[in-house]
Amino acid sequence: MSMDDVPETVATYLRLRGLQPSSSSWKRKRRIVTDDDNAPFTPGRDPGVLGDVLQKLSKDSGWEITLSREDLVRQWHDLAGAETAQHSQPVSLEGGMLTVQCDSTAWAKNLQFMRAVIITEIGRRYPEAGVENVRFIGPDVPSWKWGPRAVPGRGPRDTYG
Repeated sequence: MSMDDVPETVATYLRLRGLQPSSSSWKRKRRIVTDDDNAPFTPGRDPGVLGDVLQKLSKDSGWEITLSREDLVRQWHDLAGAETAQHSQPVSLEGGMLTVQCDSTAWAKNLQFMRAVIITEIGRRYPEAGVENVRFIGPDVPSWKWGPRAVPGRGPRDTYG
């Protein structure tokens, strides 16, 4: 081994001590890169945008439909408008049918007239949610059919006359 292969500081030290560098101890081993995917500073190694990474994760995991449906419910205020959202809220989404409960039957009827516009907007903003139709219902009405002594049938009726 020649003195050219040894670093200058080591060569100076060995020369002052009167020794010759060994052939194997000071030889630098070069790392052989066989896998280009792990090599630093190569194309494609830059960090990704967090939004893109999360979108890929949700798509690969099959979460897109669930997340889109939850976004639809959470952002109903923006979708339907401020005044409409004060009087209505989505309550279920099953089989492509979104059910929206309203404060009164008058609000349910008014929203029924706007159904085509609302379905179009839902399809544009949340296509993965799978909403095909919207049903507007009024407030919960008390039922006569409850309790341990409920009788099957039509319920109480006017029997006088």
